[in-house]
Amino acid sequence: MALSKKTKKVNALVDRTKLYSVEDAVAILLTAAKERKYNETIEIAMNLGVDPRQNDQVVRGVTELPHGTGAVVRVAVFAKGAKAEEAQKAGADIVGAEDLAEEVAKGVINFDRCIATPDMMPLMAKLGKVLGPRGLMPNPKLGTVTMDVAKAVESSKGGAVEFRAEKAGIVHARVGKANFEAAKLAENIRAFVGAINRAKPSGAKGAYIKKVALSSTMGPGIKIDLASLNSAA
Repeated sequence: MALSKKTKKVNALVDRTKLYSVEDAVAILLTAAKERKYNETIEIAMNLGVDPRQNDQVVRGVTELPHGTGAVVRVAVFAKGAKAEEAQKAGADIVGAEDLAEEVAKGVINFDRCIATPDMMPLMAKLGKVLGPRGLMPNPKLGTVTMDVAKAVESSKGGAVEFRAEKAGIVHARVGKANFEAAKLAENIRAFVGAINRAKPSGAKGAYIKKVALSSTMGPGIKIDLASLNSAA
């Protein structure tokens, strides 16, 4: 398939053999995004020196980006009574218990993040095969099994990002949108990398962060100079 003039123009902005600072990479991505008619998502991909199949090398967690992700996140909460009311007041998009579980079991999943109160976990266990593969199963370590549902909902809506190293030790995450200010994107990127560093497992040996790349929805992938991740240029 022949590349469009726009794609060729965008690709010409990047030297594939070069490592870029965070600021330079963001500048290129934002310039490239101007060629598109929609607000692209900016993403980060990190190659880690871990084998997630080993229990002492699992990298998983959640962090809040200082400027959010810019994405609209639909939140579902499994709760009853006062906690269900609390979730609704906090802005949850879907709130329920057995009725919601029935819908999910049928494959009706109209949400991006799932929260549950501890008493709902026996019910949630029945939905593991549906929610687990989608990365939506509530987990106490990620703050999605909690009695403080209001805080969990607000965090999810405000830019909380879950991360998990895949089989090859790669972590992907959204770090913003193309309409963000460059400085705010850079802050989000460094905040996310900081969270990955803090999540370094005890079993990780040798170089922990091996490679980092930034990209936009339709833009080029840009390799990052790891030294630039530690401080602003």
